[in-house]
Order: sequence, then structure tokens, then C-alpha cells
Amino acid sequence: MPETLYIVPESAHNSLVESAYRHRRYLPDEAVDAARLCAEAARHGIRTHNAIKALHLDHLFGSGSQGCVPGARIEELASRFPAARVWNANRKLGQPTAYRAVEEAMRLADQYGVGTVSVDNAFHYLWGGGYMLAAARKGYIAYTNCTAALAEVVPFGGKFPTLGTNPHSWGFPTTAAVGYPILIDWATSVVAMGRVQQLAREGKALPPDAAVDENGVPTTDPARARYLLPFGGHKGYGLSLVNELNAAFIGGSLPTVRNRWKRAGGDKGTCCFFFQVIHPDALSGGAFARGRSQGENVGAVIADILGHGNEGCMLPGQIEATWARRSADAGGLLFTAAEIAAFNELAGESGQQPWNPSSLKTFAF
Repeated sequence: MPETLYIVPESAHNSLVESAYRHRRYLPDEAVDAARLCAEAARHGIRTHNAIKALHLDHLFGSGSQGCVPGARIEELASRFPAARVWNANRKLGQPTAYRAVEEAMRLADQYGVGTVSVDNAFHYLWGGGYMLAAARKGYIAYTNCTAALAEVVPFGGKFPTLGTNPHSWGFPTTAAVGYPILIDWATSVVAMGRVQQLAREGKALPPDAAVDENGVPTTDPARARYLLPFGGHKGYGLSLVNELNAAFIGGSLPTVRNRWKRAGGDKGTCCFFFQVIHPDALSGGAFARGRSQGENVGAVIADILGHGNEGCMLPGQIEATWARRSADAGGLLFTAAEIAAFNELAGESGQQPWNPSSLKTFAF
């Protein structure tokens, strides 16, 4: 069924989002990084983690609570490993923290072949795939995971939510081979809570076996969804557990008190991030078949996977790349009427001029 979306110039989007963050006392450079990540999410069709979600999280757990400190400074902690950095973010906003972390991991990868940055005491960085795309476009293999803002996911076989949606994101420098970076990016729940909120805005149903109500009864009604379920049963549960264990080694504490400050009782309630960037040269064994280069070998492997009658299969990141081309063709970022209304609420909060839908161009596909 054709869909018609409103086109918002990226400059107008960024101006409104930056104003909203500055209104909440964030520094100008923090607001710029926050808007940058939100624009990347919108450009690539990640409607669950755009500016609406970002500022909603900040409203619930950020600058208006104990969860995030505008203007906080990152503290680099001592490490005896030259390719590994460990930071105390001191509750700094997640987007500027994450951008700085992936840049540092790339710098370390240039020097040591691989670089890792572990971040304690952070605020949620939103769409992890955006940071991985930034690294993959520069030629690196990159990975990140984080602990989600809240424990909203019931572990496999359990009854009570003790896990976050806990996303994993991988980016691969495959533009020469397929025209875009392969991006493997997912929450470990069937859907992210941002998806629940998006479907509620749009008046649409959840997929089956994605969420339960407050009594643990499965529901497809986003208005009744209280807790989420892991994808793939025990497999998604295991991947979600990876994030919690990584965070535990970094310094993160009990998932069930994260961002629930009244329940924390002096415990830590902040998120943790982990970034790893690998320079492709650090992986190369050099013995590629038929004299292929490393890049040619990557292309040959992908072609083999998509051959043999599999030509219609999609690669991870293809949907995001299609959305990015669609946004470029439209000449701006694409939003639904419900999203325009949500942005106008943010404009009203920060004293900005609302967007007039009748003055915006539309894009149908």
C-alpha cells in the first residue's frame, strides 16, 4: 500500500532538535551531536529511535531526573592495555559520548589493529547502528552493544522483566562490494519499546508474541503492552545476557534498578556501552583464492551467498540503505503526520516555530 510522508529539510530538523536539547540545558556541542544521530536515524528509516524517542527518553530519565547531566565531562580511567580505553562518562548525554567513543576506537585500530572503548555511567545512546555506519563508511569493521535504559524484557522461561532490550550492532565496510555498508543491528527483544510507541502513535498492532501486558498475558495492543519478550526464545535471551554481563564487567549494576532512581537505594542506575573497531588489515591472512584482494574476496563471498537462486534475498543494511536513497531523492527527512505532530509538541516546549504540514512537500512511495 503506497505511503505518503512529509519532507522536512534536514537543517530544519536539526535546528528544532538542537533547540529542544539546549532548552534542556545541554551544551551546544552536545545538542549538535544529538541532532546528528537523530537525523541519521530518520534518514535511514529508523523511526523507533529518531528525535521523538531520544527526547522522550531524556524527558523520562535524562536531564529532568538523575539519569543524565548536561555538560558532563568524560573521565578516562587508567588502563594497562594500550588498545583498550575505559571511560567514566559521568552521566553525559549518550550521543556525544558514543560518537567520541567510536572515533577513539577507530584511532586505536589505526595504531594497534583493534581498539576497544568501554563506557561506564552513561546515558542511552539511541541507535547503535548510526555509529557503526560512521565507522564502516571509513573502512572499519565495528561492533557495539549497550544496556538499554530500562529492564523491560522477560528472560526466556521467566515471569519478570530483568533484561533490557539490549541492542547489538555490527557494521562492515562493504560499499565497494554491494553499494552500502552491511549493517546488522537489532534489539534482542522481538521489538524495541520505541517500536511499541511508534505503533501506538500510528494506531497499528504489534506482531504476535512480542509483548505481554501487566499480568504477563500476550498482547498485540501497543497501549496494553507492558513488558517485551526476547526474539528467538533462548537465543535472543542469550544475546541480551551478553550486554548485561559486559556491563557487569565494566561497572554496570542491577538491571532492575537502571534508571529507576527511587528503587536504586544508592545503587548505580546508569547504562554501559562497549565499542570495538577492527582495521581490516588486522584480520588479513593474505591467502585469498584465485589471487583476489581482500576487498575482492569479500565481494566474492557475498555474491556466492546471494547466488544459487538466492538473488532475491536481502542483506542486512539494505533496508536502511534504501531509506537513505529515498531520503536523498526526497531532498529531506521523511516523517508521518503523527510524527510531525510530535515534533510540534517539542517545538512548543522549546519556543520554536512549529512545522506547518500544509507548507511541507510530500513524498509518496
